[in-house]
Amino acid sequence: MVPRQASFFPPPVPNPFVQQTRMGTARRIQIFFLGIILLPIRALLVALILLLAWPFAAISTACCPEKLTHPVTGWRRKITQPVLKFLGRALFFSMGFIVTVKGKVANAVEAPIFVVAPHSTFFDGIACVIAGLPSVVSRNENAQAPLVGRLLRALQPVLVSRVDPDSRKNTINEIIRRATSGGEWPQMLVFPEGTCTNRSCLITFKPGAFIPGVPVQPILLRYPNKLDTVTWTWQGYTFIELCMLTFCQPFTRVEVEFMPVQVPNEEEKNDPVLFADRVRNLMAQALGIPVTDHTYEDCRLMISAGQLTLPMEAGLVEFTKISRKLKLDWDGIRKHLDEYATIASSSKGGRIGIEEFAEYLKLPVSDVLRQLFALFDRNHDGSIDFREYVIGLAVLCNPANTEEIIQVAFKLFDLDEDGHITEEEFSTILQASLGVPDLDVSGLFKEIAQGDSVSYGTIMAEDLAAKWQVHPSVTNLLPAGSSPHIKTSSVGLKDVRHFHIFHSAIVGKHTTHQQL
Repeated sequence: MVPRQASFFPPPVPNPFVQQTRMGTARRIQIFFLGIILLPIRALLVALILLLAWPFAAISTACCPEKLTHPVTGWRRKITQPVLKFLGRALFFSMGFIVTVKGKVANAVEAPIFVVAPHSTFFDGIACVIAGLPSVVSRNENAQAPLVGRLLRALQPVLVSRVDPDSRKNTINEIIRRATSGGEWPQMLVFPEGTCTNRSCLITFKPGAFIPGVPVQPILLRYPNKLDTVTWTWQGYTFIELCMLTFCQPFTRVEVEFMPVQVPNEEEKNDPVLFADRVRNLMAQALGIPVTDHTYEDCRLMISAGQLTLPMEAGLVEFTKISRKLKLDWDGIRKHLDEYATIASSSKGGRIGIEEFAEYLKLPVSDVLRQLFALFDRNHDGSIDFREYVIGLAVLCNPANTEEIIQVAFKLFDLDEDGHITEEEFSTILQASLGVPDLDVSGLFKEIAQGDSVSYGTIMAEDLAAKWQVHPSVTNLLPAGSSPHIKTSSVGLKDVRHFHIFHSAIVGKHTTHQQL
């Protein structure tokens, strides 16, 4: 069988992008009465501190371009930075945060970049305050917001533009320039996960903070509270709800731990992904949580799965891992999700059993179909999830054991299991796979068999494989850009690199009649 690599199995962790905080009646009553007193006081204090901070931020950024070419220095920075640091701590104190700090903050020469994880809430900005207001990476739109935008610009951020196609390259170049300035620029603070999670694991670290190849200082964030009112994920409380719940608590504990500075070796300087993975593993070990290869793209797939009436967890495939191993892109996996939803929409829990699989292929449940199903069912639980479906299709399109897959495909064509494919059987499978019930394949069938010693009424598996490349009428069935190659295997079967009749039997619902 096709190898079932253990690294393709999903990790035994909960969905990291959802958070459901459950509160009992007593807790709700407590929040209500505390909120009557605490909520208006804290909201007033937050507004007052932000207003006090604004003029100092304005002084710090006066006459400075939006995208800085030189760091802010001199009297403006000496006057404004201490005040803004104090007001930042006062801001979080007014919201009820009690902060515990562990470890020592490295200076700009020791570690030009801070990397903070896990990233689970907008309140994680407290790490920036404790670290001494280093620069951050932020969207250009945030710097345009009234009041908050001016405060953000006081941090001398690296601004990212959504409309500029070169923005990602420019951002990386700017991070490298600042990180290698020898302490001329302020330190930078990056949340390498790139999106919020529920702190149950550390997802894939984006390599941006590790590309400069300079030492980084990891910062760990913990919220050791009985009631979680801070986690802000893709599914859960809204921004306003979390602010209200947090303001209504007597206090909210947060621990900020500065780990030892991590210096990349020569190999890691040349491979930022390797450096990022090592730092992530160290941070996860210190936190006592697992690592996974989920990314922001998994969030997008999760939302798409919900829109297709599948369980949201169906989209969590660890995009980075399977895209690296199978060389798939976002659009390809998103298209597969549509196909999967077509089969799984009526299945309980959004998983595909062999009955739904057989119905979609318009084939009877047989030993051969079970063999095909087993290629997808990588954990042998009798059903297929979206992750297994994507991997299975990728294996069929570029198989590790092509000879065996050809044999399975031939057996699927050979509906009466007599060792031959008749024109009727050939017509049945193509009509089902292409979704064209009145398709006439007589000419195609005869052209494949023409000139062989076998009669027009039958085609052996070897003949079908051998004729696949050489007849234009067959090649026209292939998806655009595909190019099957034939070579002779050690046992004499013709090894077709992409067995497209078989593949179209699975994904052929999207093949148009014009391709014939």
